[in-house]
Amino acid sequence: MKEERISFIVSDAHQADPWADEGSSVSGLGVKKEEMEDFTFDEPCLKKQKTCGALLGKPAVLPSSEAQALRNELNMNWDVIELLSTLTCVEHWVCVNIVQLLREENTVPFMVRYRKEMINHMDADAVRDVQLDLSFQSSASVSVSLQYSPYKKGSKLTKARRAKALGLEGAAAALMDAPHALDLRAWVKHGTEGLSSVEEVATGVEHILADMIAKDPETLTYVRTLCENSYVTIQSSVSKTQDIDKFHLYFDFTCNVQRIQSHQTLAINRGESLKILTVKVNIPDRVKSDFTRWCINNRWRPKTFAREELNQIIKNAVEDSYKRLILPLLTRSYRTKLTSAAEKESIAMFVRSLRQRLLVRPVRGCVIMGVDPGFRHGCKLAILSPTSQILHTDVVYLHNSGLQNEADKLRHLMIKYSCNRVAIGNGTACRETESFFADLITRGHFQPLDVSYCITNEAGASIYSVSPEAVKEMPDLDPNLRSAVSIGRRVQDPLAELVKIDPKHIGIGTYQHDVSAGALKAALDGVVQECVSFVGVDINICSETLMRHLAGLNAGRARSIAEWREQNGPFINREQLKLIKGMGPKSYQQCAGFIRINPQNIHRYTHTHTHTEKGKGKASNSVPASPNPLDQTCIHPESYHVAQRFLTMIGGSVDQIGSESLRQCVESKVRASSVEELARSLDTSPETLKLIIDGLTQPPGFDIRQNFEQADFKRGIVSMSDLRVGAVLTGRVDNTTLFGAFVDIGVGRSGLIHKSKITPDKLPASQRRRSLALGPGERVEVRVLNVDTQRGRIGLDLIRVLQ
Repeated sequence: MKEERISFIVSDAHQADPWADEGSSVSGLGVKKEEMEDFTFDEPCLKKQKTCGALLGKPAVLPSSEAQALRNELNMNWDVIELLSTLTCVEHWVCVNIVQLLREENTVPFMVRYRKEMINHMDADAVRDVQLDLSFQSSASVSVSLQYSPYKKGSKLTKARRAKALGLEGAAAALMDAPHALDLRAWVKHGTEGLSSVEEVATGVEHILADMIAKDPETLTYVRTLCENSYVTIQSSVSKTQDIDKFHLYFDFTCNVQRIQSHQTLAINRGESLKILTVKVNIPDRVKSDFTRWCINNRWRPKTFAREELNQIIKNAVEDSYKRLILPLLTRSYRTKLTSAAEKESIAMFVRSLRQRLLVRPVRGCVIMGVDPGFRHGCKLAILSPTSQILHTDVVYLHNSGLQNEADKLRHLMIKYSCNRVAIGNGTACRETESFFADLITRGHFQPLDVSYCITNEAGASIYSVSPEAVKEMPDLDPNLRSAVSIGRRVQDPLAELVKIDPKHIGIGTYQHDVSAGALKAALDGVVQECVSFVGVDINICSETLMRHLAGLNAGRARSIAEWREQNGPFINREQLKLIKGMGPKSYQQCAGFIRINPQNIHRYTHTHTHTEKGKGKASNSVPASPNPLDQTCIHPESYHVAQRFLTMIGGSVDQIGSESLRQCVESKVRASSVEELARSLDTSPETLKLIIDGLTQPPGFDIRQNFEQADFKRGIVSMSDLRVGAVLTGRVDNTTLFGAFVDIGVGRSGLIHKSKITPDKLPASQRRRSLALGPGERVEVRVLNVDTQRGRIGLDLIRVLQ
């Protein structure tokens, strides 16, 4: 009953505005307070967050003193860990470790990579879920400390409080405990409002009883059970006739609350907020009749004989409590629960889509022309070197007269800079610009170059082009030309370019304005940090913007690193990071493993920078400036001594890192002795040793993105009119929504695979557990189901995901 009471307290502490963005946070994370709402009909957790059946880490118990300190810190009177484990379906010992790691200011990427054994190999999304629930508990505890009730105390006295203020609480207690001795006439006080007659006294007693009934945990549990076994629906209808086209599906919409889809919930909420739709929850009358009968005959039956007029007071109180208090509570709880679930799924869709957009494989080693298409103002061009340096910018007018001159100009530029890749933004005039380039390629206009092009999502490029970041980076360029640069760089290194843009503006997900802004920002910021950290950054060539998103760093530390680099030259080893202003032991611990120092880039930096202020700031010789080959790997400095002992064990050296000979030595040793045995002999965990093995055997410059999809380059064009029903095509997922996935099949319009067509049998085993299971960038084989050229819509069926 304890957990139950907590759920009611939390669920309606903010009933006045259940749709507002609360923005409360712990550790910088904003979550909606309704998220923990447990009043309505939770389904049992299906499984724990485990990757295998065996226990992968050591069960831990938070010391009683620390557990109490945590309760005091969060102002709670319940078991934080137990509740967290129940809410997240994560084992108790894992929750203990995660809470402890978070209290020690560890970042999620650091925990996922370097503390695997403590979190039972959970992925970043699962750890963030625990973190968000912990944040919510802290927010909820504030509500609990303010009021122990599922009802908000307004500025006006409630009916029950007014009756209590008149002293009728004793009469209500007597009615339930000793009705045979209760005489309402004895409570009458002539001339006192609310007590001037027996009828007024009876009404006051009814209000007190109604309040008691609505706050009784056993009663609320019973009505919840009744609802769970009943057909409860949510219904929407039109309330005004202007600006209603987008909501025509919901003019007369009714759906079982257990079957409504998340996108439907968010669409209904939006329509209601715009005052286009009226929404209500329908609870069957049978719930009221069964509830009333149970209250009168069981829970709220007087202990001794009661006269008919007293029984009528109890009956009236029960009916009043249900209609005035419990029914609105049930309705709010249903709406809050549905909205919370829809927001969570929508945010999860954003997170997965953003991750896949950021981890698209870079196009390295070639010169690229970025094209920002346009009609009247021309197409803006930016030619970029293989290292994303701006070689040339220009404007060409491909959709006016004089096309041959513009074509010749393009050929001259392509040949001059040996550019054979073109990235065209997908905005206005994209289709016409693509057609122009495709025609030139078909006619061999760029020979002897073998030119191909790709279409890239330009969402957010124009916003970035006028941002302070872009002005600082390209001060002498027109904003339109900056957009062309951004488009080209998105293909060369999507991660490095897209981190400069607010995730909400890069064209992913749906309903972003209908979910909690705080929760969405926290989730998207978290996945950006995760992607940047797991890919790693070469500290000597990465931008200050990219560094800001690395685990353990922030804007201030990133700026200090960039300044130190300009004053002292390239970093020679990770130890030099300790010289940076603001870089304490915890910050260094969190970021060091994700920072790379590539020997080749040390020399490259030295040749391309002049350090007129070299030696200023902290002395560059305070830390040994000799290079350490381990600094170019994913191995954390805290494990260098283990890596050295392992190398000694197999007869290798750090100079062999990434070589075939070292890889063979490692494989031979692992075959002879298991990783677990080797870990014991090295006094480390198997997880740490596996990470060391990866770091030693991965080739120099290893990038986890090499296993992800790359931009599709093509030489010809197909139009929508060429499509035929039944045709089998390949394409790339452009965006995912709560109702399906949009696929770019190269005809200028993305086709929709409805989620009903994305079935487990069509997916690789690794993707079958994911909601919708597809994300931006994935290559798929599809069949055309229907083509509506007038409305520009294409229906597709998923055949398979291409590996």
